This record gives sequence, C-alpha cells and structure tokens, in this order.
Amino acid sequence: MSAVTSSPVADPVDAAVGFAGALRRAGLEVPLSSAMLYAEALSVCDVSSRSDLYWAGRCALVHRFEDVAVYDAVFGGYWLGEALKTVADKATVSVPLMLHIDDEGDGRGDDEQPETDSEVMTVRYSAAETLATKDLADYSDEELEEARRLMARMRFGGPMRPSRRLSPARTCRGRLDVRRTVRATMRAGGEPVRMERRISSRRPRRLVLLLDVSGSMERYARALLRLLHAAVTGRSRVEAFALGTRLTRLTRELSSRDPDRAMGAAAASVLDWSGGTRLGAGLGRFNDEWGCRGMARGAVVVILSDGWDRGDPADMSEQMQRLARVAHRVVWVNPLKASTGYAPLARGMAAALPHVDDFVEGHNLDSLERLAELVLSSDGATAAPPFARCRDSEAVRARP
Repeated sequence: MSAVTSSPVADPVDAAVGFAGALRRAGLEVPLSSAMLYAEALSVCDVSSRSDLYWAGRCALVHRFEDVAVYDAVFGGYWLGEALKTVADKATVSVPLMLHIDDEGDGRGDDEQPETDSEVMTVRYSAAETLATKDLADYSDEELEEARRLMARMRFGGPMRPSRRLSPARTCRGRLDVRRTVRATMRAGGEPVRMERRISSRRPRRLVLLLDVSGSMERYARALLRLLHAAVTGRSRVEAFALGTRLTRLTRELSSRDPDRAMGAAAASVLDWSGGTRLGAGLGRFNDEWGCRGMARGAVVVILSDGWDRGDPADMSEQMQRLARVAHRVVWVNPLKASTGYAPLARGMAAALPHVDDFVEGHNLDSLERLAELVLSSDGATAAPPFARCRDSEAVRARP
C-alpha cells in the first residue's frame, strides 16, 4: 500500500486503475467511465491534500450512499496504509432520531424544531403514502378513519353529457334566441346589433354505486362504504345501493355530512350485512324498480364486488345484459383482481364479465383514485386497455 505523497501522481491512469480495482475487490461496482473520470481528477488535484484526494474519489467512484463505508475502508488501506477494515468491523453508531409526521393538523411549522442538547437526525414520513398502497382489508380502525379523510378529497363523480336545457352561446352557432335578441335591440334604440343564440348545455351524468356487502366482501365493504359516503356527499346526482341477499338503497342515509351519523344510519338500514350473496336477484330488482325506469339510463354504474354469487349464472348474465343496454358505462371493481394469479373464474364474475365495460382493481387507495379518474373520463381514456375485458373472458372460457 502506498501512502499519500507531497508530489502529483506520476501516472494518474495507473493509480486510478489500481484504486478502482481495489474498490471492485471490496464489492463496489465501478464502471470504466468512473475510473477514467477519477484519473482525470488525479491529474489536476493536489494529492498531498488528504481531503482533495478523498473527495475526488468519492465524487467520481461512489454512486450510492450505501457504498460510502466500503469506500472509506478501501481509501484508508490503499492511500494511507491503514489496515483494511470491512463494514462489519465498524462500530455501530447510535443516532437519536426525531420523527416528524407529515400531517396538516400537527400545528407545527416546517422550521420549528424541538429543543434538545444532542444532535438529532430528522426523519419525515407521510401516513397517506403508507396507506395508499396498503390493502383495505388490513386496515385498523385508526387507519380506516384516516382513509375516510383521504377518500373525501377524491373528486368522485360522473362525466359530463349534453343536456336538453339551452344556455346562451358566445359564438354565432346555435339556435336563435328571440327574447334576448329583442331585448338587445330595444337597448340599442331599435337597431338590431347582433343575433343572440343558444346552444345545448352540459350536465354531469348520474353515478350509481352498487356495493356488495356479503360475507366474502366484509373485509373490504367497511372501507368501500366510506367511499360511497364521500361520493354521495361530494356532488349531486349520485345514488348508492347495498347488494347482498336483498337490495337496499343508501342514498338518503349517506347524504349526511357527519360521517359517523351516516355510517350508523347505513349500518342500521342494511339488514343483510356480511350475509349471503344473490347478486343476480339484487341486480334484477334494481333493474325492475330503479335502473331501467330511468336511474341507470345514460348513467355510469359502478359495481363493487368480488363476483361470488350463489344464484343462477344465467340470471346474472341476463340482468347484466339489461343493465348494459341502458347504462352509459358499466364498471366492475373487484378487490381480488390485484391478487397474484387471479382469474375471474367465479360463476357470477364469469357471467357478468362479457357485459362490463371496465374491469378494474379496488383493493387500496391508489386503485380507488384511478377508479375516480376513470369514472370522470367520459371517453374512458384513463381506463384499462379496451380489450382487457376480452382477455379476461378468454381466460374464463379456457378453464378446464
């Protein structure tokens, strides 16, 4: 091992190649371009300065913070003649940590730090990012309340559609508005200045949410019910239903701004919570009493279910076909779709899938945010590929 000298390195290339080889033998990944950059640095820096020599190699050869300890050990052995130490030989240094929760309600500014006599390292984390990728079935009661607050921020509603109601036009296109034209003429002293016109306005489509509250969906239903509450209170023209062994309308119960009051009223109304599953019969009642009579016409219908049904698959297929005829878009949200190796082999899911426009996941907050973007999109630009439903149907037909 050679010590640091007071004169420039005679051959920077040989020195750089030798030091880079020592780092590679110690386990570091040093590409050739980094070794050439280090040789160029040695040719211009003062190698008699330990600091310059150290930082020249540190900047050119180390690309990850985890490799700093290995670099320090090899640097001391190669340039200073010290005994080469491994990372395991280094003593563990205890550093006091101060956790700063990234929460809006903590009441403390970013520049405020607690008074302490020792040096501390500040670590910031956000509970929202942790919950975003966590499965809804694994939420604790505290996490469920935090998720409810995050769901309330989602802009959950239907896309826009043309309306029969006319509004004033800013261009020369549209129908002639005789009343406004005459009024403008009278204000101008009887001279017709311009022809006022009206065009069709736009209004949001109705959004219908059908939540499966059967026993197989119980782990997800308690979190998704809060999503229904956020959608109902977030905008108008939203209808919410619970599907189990019967059909229960929850729009009135979930219209309260108080989440606790809304959840309590909904729980009292749903008598078949965590019971059996009769999706086909429930959809049939919805089509007969609500959907085909007008509620689902031109609406975006979102069904949140795992597809397990004890009824006849033929009945399920018939009711889904009826619903698809009148609805603008049918979206099926299945929390099990994110599972590894999942295939829609359940009888109810297999019967419904050919009549579904979008088959998406719904197991965490990230997937629910994508669902909100999908529902808001009138043309389905943020949806899954248009033939994803066909691929899932082929998987169903290919089962033994």
